[in-house]
Amino acid sequence: MANNSILFMFLFLSFCTCHGAELELLLSFKSTVNDPYDFLSNWDSSATFCKWNGISCQNSTHVNAIELSAKNISGKISSSIFHLPHVESINLSSNQLSGEIPSDIFSSSNSLRFLNLSNNNFTGPVPIGSLSRLEILDLSNNMLSGKIPEEIGSFSGLKVLDLGGNVLVGEIPLSISNITSLQIFTLASNQLIGLIPREIGQLRNLKWIYLGYNNLSGEIPKEIGDLTSLNHLDLVYNNLTGQIPPSFGNLSNLRYLFLYQNKLTGSIPKSIFGLKSLVSFDLSDNYLSGEIPEEVIQLQNLEILHLFSNNFTGKIPSSLASMPKLQVLQLWSNQFSGEIPSNLGKQNNLTVIDLSTNFLTGKIPETLCDSGSLFKLILFSNSLEGKIPNSLSTCKSLRRVRLQNNHLSGELSSEFTRLPLVYFLDISGNDLSGRIGEQKWEMTSLQMLNLARNNFSGKLSDSFGSDQLENLDLSENRFSGTIPRSFGRLSELMQLKISRNKLFGDIPEELSSCKKLVSLDLSNNQLSGHIPASLSEMPVLGQLDLSENQLSGKIPQTLGRVASLVQVNISHNHFHGSLPSTGAFLAINATAVAGNDLCGGDSTSGLPPCKGNKKNQTWWLVVACFLAVLIMLALAAFAITVIRGKKILELKRVENEDGIWEVQFFNSKVGKSLTIDEIISSTTEENLTSRDKKGVSSSYKVRSLANDMQFVVKKIIDVNTITTSSFWPDVSQFGKLIMHPNIVRLHGVCRSEKAAYLVYEYIEGKELSEVLRNLSWERRRKVAIGIAKALRFLHCHCSPSVFAGDVSPGKVIVDGKDEPHLRLSVPGLAYCTDSNSINSSAYVAPETKESKDITEKGDIYGFGLILIDLLTGKSPADADFGVHESIVEWARYCYSDCHLDTWVDPFIRGHVSSIQNEIVETMNLALHCTAGDPTARPCASDVTKTLESCFRISSCVSGLKFSSPV
Repeated sequence: MANNSILFMFLFLSFCTCHGAELELLLSFKSTVNDPYDFLSNWDSSATFCKWNGISCQNSTHVNAIELSAKNISGKISSSIFHLPHVESINLSSNQLSGEIPSDIFSSSNSLRFLNLSNNNFTGPVPIGSLSRLEILDLSNNMLSGKIPEEIGSFSGLKVLDLGGNVLVGEIPLSISNITSLQIFTLASNQLIGLIPREIGQLRNLKWIYLGYNNLSGEIPKEIGDLTSLNHLDLVYNNLTGQIPPSFGNLSNLRYLFLYQNKLTGSIPKSIFGLKSLVSFDLSDNYLSGEIPEEVIQLQNLEILHLFSNNFTGKIPSSLASMPKLQVLQLWSNQFSGEIPSNLGKQNNLTVIDLSTNFLTGKIPETLCDSGSLFKLILFSNSLEGKIPNSLSTCKSLRRVRLQNNHLSGELSSEFTRLPLVYFLDISGNDLSGRIGEQKWEMTSLQMLNLARNNFSGKLSDSFGSDQLENLDLSENRFSGTIPRSFGRLSELMQLKISRNKLFGDIPEELSSCKKLVSLDLSNNQLSGHIPASLSEMPVLGQLDLSENQLSGKIPQTLGRVASLVQVNISHNHFHGSLPSTGAFLAINATAVAGNDLCGGDSTSGLPPCKGNKKNQTWWLVVACFLAVLIMLALAAFAITVIRGKKILELKRVENEDGIWEVQFFNSKVGKSLTIDEIISSTTEENLTSRDKKGVSSSYKVRSLANDMQFVVKKIIDVNTITTSSFWPDVSQFGKLIMHPNIVRLHGVCRSEKAAYLVYEYIEGKELSEVLRNLSWERRRKVAIGIAKALRFLHCHCSPSVFAGDVSPGKVIVDGKDEPHLRLSVPGLAYCTDSNSINSSAYVAPETKESKDITEKGDIYGFGLILIDLLTGKSPADADFGVHESIVEWARYCYSDCHLDTWVDPFIRGHVSSIQNEIVETMNLALHCTAGDPTARPCASDVTKTLESCFRISSCVSGLKFSSPV
């Protein structure tokens, strides 16, 4: 009995000792992190740790699992929780943890089986060590650097290894081949180089390989063909060369094969067409050649086939028509010839067909829309002939139709002009004919209509059935009659082109009601009468071409006052009198005014000077003298005001009890409102709004006693942290340069030997990250445009250009009118006060994180992520991207392969049907902005133009040339 008591006491003491050690390790972890949402609030000794948030225990005794994903925890982590003796699972993913991963985490626990530290801000190398029982290791989407250690091969029990989305360099270590149990292998979105190891073929349990978005080179190892369990193979966006290995035909379980954006050559091995499980097959953007064999019919489960942008030749295989699950067929930009398979669509479930830019002949098959689901039909730039099939006239699902630059003939059927969902219709550059003005148009969704370069005749249609029309091109036909006055009701119209027809009569005054019209081309007709003076009332008119007509009279002087007008052509008419001497007429080219009886203009116009009599000359002399006196008086008053203002804006030295201060304001009103004493006295704890992590600076909300104005004052506590000699001159230049309504202004700077203060404009509002989820699509559009304009100003209108560095929702304040204001860091200050901000922000471009260089293209990358955020409601820090390594990868997949409803933010999804084109075009822009290659990203000016075009504000033609002709 005594022995039993002793044994019980021994076990009890052992339990207490072990229990106490685990408690101490957990509390040690808690002490090293920040927990803003107080999720760890019950982590204290008052309750057993098995009841703590995020803790699971085994038999209510020992810690078995730690689940702290997406809790907004930040800070550096200690290795304490990795020393828990019985823990099997640790999940700290999707937080804000930073610093290096503790070096001993792979040598401190023999029980750990699951470790997920993904989607944080960890830096430094991948730790070295070995955990024989570890099955899942996910360190993806951090900022880990250096090479992948050779020791990774000692993790013999791993089933999942994910190191994607970091900045790892070097080659893939050969030791990977030792992890024979590996099933999922992801190294995507790093900077890896070299060859894909042939030894990868030894990993016979692999189901998933994702090595895309690196700089891997050489040929694809044929040994991959030995991985018969493989389900998903993704090697996209590398520099792989050579041919596709025929051994891939052994991958009988393969469902997804993605090899696009490489430099592969040769033909597709016939063995590939035996992969009967294949669902999605993408070889686009390579240098592949040869013909597509009829054996493609074996791919009976294939839903998506992308072979565009290669050098394929021969006929499109007729067997494609017998693939029942085929939904998306994109073969554009190849050298296919012959006819489109006659039964294509009959047995398929086609939603997208793009066969453009090939050498196809024959007729468009009647069966393309037999599925009833076809919404995108792109066949432009071929040699197709015959009529537009009657079946397309009843294809109610069609939304985007591009058949331009073929040899199509015949007339448009009455049903074709009533397709309710078509928003983009381009059938220009064909041999189509008929009198469209006699047909009834009921295309209620139409936004873009191009009928140019055909043989249409008769009167123009009074209406096309849509009040959303933005772009209307009817040029180079045989239309006659007058321009319909009803065109003035097209309130969304941005481009109207009806040149090179046989139109006559006056230019309708009603056209001036098209307040969004940017480009108006009425050239090469037989129009007569005067130029309506009301054209001067069009607020965004930028291009006006009235050349080669029979117009007469004088040029309205008010036309020269249209600020937006930049290009005018009035040549070869019967105009007389003087040319306006302002605006677009100021330096007009001689060819744009030739063939008239005009005078005036400068030397570039080639026109003679206008003659005047002495009486007129005397009168003008009196008027000129009177104006000169007025101008001199105005200049004198202005000079006095400027001098007073400059004194306020000059750098001053002010002495108070804290020492000598150098004070400079960049806004005279602020300079009159604030004193250095008021600034210093206001930086109290009660006014504190934020403090940076390193304790170098803090921000305060300040109210002026003089006029009740509010400001934000940023205090730099230790000026010794600023070591750059050009910093203060740069700050002064920064304050003088940055004056834009969408940028938070720097109003002033005060500094002494001990401290410094930056005075910023105060914006009443909230950060975009706080309000984004509750914004309607209209409000999101306004935010996107405002940020784009801010970047355009910084990049294009500041000299030298200014770069933001971190364009993210947390840097944007949205005011009560939904106007965004970009909050910039003063050049050089970001690194002094928060060097981690550039590295840790999920919105910073990969190359910026690597090089620490802030660039224009880095800003564009961040803006692209904001666009994705606005469209989808997801941010880069989210963890629910499924198999995709990043939000960019997920967005590319969604844009290419998914229906709109599956990825648009649920908050705005109810309005998608009315804004579909805007959503699609905006996502297209977002993906260009986030291109992996910085040189492929658009400039800020083009971004703004494209957005304005998408949102129907002030541009009619997209500023970007997208790679895909969709």
